Amino acid sequence: MDTADRAEPTNVIEIDNLHISYETRKGDVEAIQGVSFKVREGETVGLVGESGCGKSTIAFGIVNFLGPNGKIVDGSIRFQGNELVGRSQEELKKLRGDRIAMVFQDPMQALNPSVRLGEQLTEVLTCHHADINQAEAWQRSIEMLKRVNMPDVEDVMRRYSHQISGGQQQRVVIAMAMLNNPALLIMDEPTTALDVTVEAAVLDLIEELKQEFKAANIFITHNLGVVARVSDYLCVMYAGQMVESGPLAAIFRDPRHPYTQGLLASIPRLGESKLDSLLQPIRGRVPPPAERSKTECIFAPRCNFVTEDCRKARPGMTAITTDHSARCIYALAIDERKRTRKKRKTAELVETNDAPREDLLSFENLKVYYPQEANSVISLFGMGEKKYVKAVDDVSVRVAKGRTLGVVGESGCGKSSLVKGLIGLEPITGGQVEFMGVDTTKAVSQRDSKLIKEMQMVFQNPDSTLNPSYTVGKQIARPIRHFKTVPKAEVKNEVLRLLKAVRLSSVYYDRLPRQLSGGEKQRVGIARALASRPDLIICDEPVSALDVSVQAAVINLLLEIQQVFGSSMIFIAHDLSVVRYFSDDIAVMYLGQIVEVGPADAIYAPPYHPYTEALLSAVPIPDPDVAQKDLRLSGNVPSALDPPSGCRFHTRCPRRQEMLPDGGAICEKETPPWRTANRGHRILCHIPLEELEKLDPVISSPASSAA
Repeated sequence: MDTADRAEPTNVIEIDNLHISYETRKGDVEAIQGVSFKVREGETVGLVGESGCGKSTIAFGIVNFLGPNGKIVDGSIRFQGNELVGRSQEELKKLRGDRIAMVFQDPMQALNPSVRLGEQLTEVLTCHHADINQAEAWQRSIEMLKRVNMPDVEDVMRRYSHQISGGQQQRVVIAMAMLNNPALLIMDEPTTALDVTVEAAVLDLIEELKQEFKAANIFITHNLGVVARVSDYLCVMYAGQMVESGPLAAIFRDPRHPYTQGLLASIPRLGESKLDSLLQPIRGRVPPPAERSKTECIFAPRCNFVTEDCRKARPGMTAITTDHSARCIYALAIDERKRTRKKRKTAELVETNDAPREDLLSFENLKVYYPQEANSVISLFGMGEKKYVKAVDDVSVRVAKGRTLGVVGESGCGKSSLVKGLIGLEPITGGQVEFMGVDTTKAVSQRDSKLIKEMQMVFQNPDSTLNPSYTVGKQIARPIRHFKTVPKAEVKNEVLRLLKAVRLSSVYYDRLPRQLSGGEKQRVGIARALASRPDLIICDEPVSALDVSVQAAVINLLLEIQQVFGSSMIFIAHDLSVVRYFSDDIAVMYLGQIVEVGPADAIYAPPYHPYTEALLSAVPIPDPDVAQKDLRLSGNVPSALDPPSGCRFHTRCPRRQEMLPDGGAICEKETPPWRTANRGHRILCHIPLEELEKLDPVISSPASSAA
């Protein structure tokens, strides 16, 4: 943003030299150290950084919601010219929800499950404005729900929070925050738990509301793609300090702190694959507040460019331009030291060509149905008609030896049910599954142990799969002993070898899960999956809960393991950039069916299935200079209990009316045919392939889009 443009609006909030500490048994621990920034009317300031960097602490400090042991020890917070530090709780209560509003990461935690949504919305108005009666508050709540594009607003007002989807819950929370037309809106990871399509719609909504209400926005996230879409100004946080601040475009084009460079080098880009570039994770992890050095640059232990000068004292902020600064003694000379995106050497990964390979796993017409009574009252008398949730319905795919199949789609499309059926955790209703030439349609309890040994799984949440009472060594050793991978005398050496393979030292052998970080726990989960030396590893959202740097380290680790062990993989993720980078082949699922399948590079270029095109257009791109197609899906994923007739996607398809001569009437009546492009790329759609080939690329540079 131009400096002159930013000077016009008034400052809504000014934070100057803010210090926040928490009282502990060992004394005060400083969580925020000398943070300063301001937010103007109608401006969005993004706060980014890894977990533990202090982003949310700043937000809670603004309204003094730090808990009984948290306190502001120094600095100033001025809101609309008035000092907030030292104000009483009664005074702050009048501001919260009225002039200052906050949207939290998990809407279910912000909504009362025992109170109807309409009552919660109206309470926001009646609590802060004595002159507004219940009827007027009800009407204004309905109008605000319409502004956030909520369908069936009258019905939603009478519902409870559990009766609407996650995306709708977040819209209710945003509507609640905007009801009193606040001057400052704080959004703490508001899209982290949402599907990519819902996330895109929420981000569009945030932008619309910013234009309409002219509120100042503080947007907290670890997702650089999201912050690139919504922010005007960027503040990069590390270990309680602000290490870089400036206009969004300036920081993305010319990052001047090694930590900012490290964050940008850690994320896979939508157009890149594992053969193109190498992700560069930042080594180590964010130090906890009690262990942060006060005598050297706080980033020095993880910095690739550290010198003895960096260890002499904590650096101050160095001005790059009028409004761009970085906390590094080499900030002005960083061009000479800059860490750029490395190209992967050809020898590092063996390219998987399109030559026919032997199938390791194949499933034909696979079905995973969950029985459900149509009417629970009638069924008590034995008269109920049993219906089925068709989580996976007639799916056929093959996984070749040494290749990775990525599976993408929105929540509720059947991705996890698919892999649970394959691994035997859910009963298979119909179809054939062959693994290594053997029928594997039986439940895992009925399978031969040799098959179980060759098919292992890495789950999304390592906390739910690691036993908190057992050491890391014991948990990895258990499958080694069970499957007799090595002789008994060699078990410990094998565990140590696996720990080394996942980049963990021998000291982790005797540690308990609670002594590990999230990334370290996930590495232990991967090591345990490797313990039986399987031919197939199934990864169900293995990196979705991790910081970008830890995510990059785990992705690199999985790629190395695949090269060393020659394993095939099925990789499920909601982040299409990660799937594109990691996978050789990709299957796109929608409502229990695969609608597009083929080599990864073919899936990300026209022709697209309209659903794939919408998914790609919704991906947040961590580059403000990239032009992206604006294509949004309306409505929610229909129920798998009663899926639409014909093409299951026709109720949300943005292309059928413009690309089919009959306006898409055929989509409602007939199941679409498979249309085959080149190199095994297949699309399940009524739209002819030659029409789909005319679609423009979802992502392009500004120059190419102008041309």
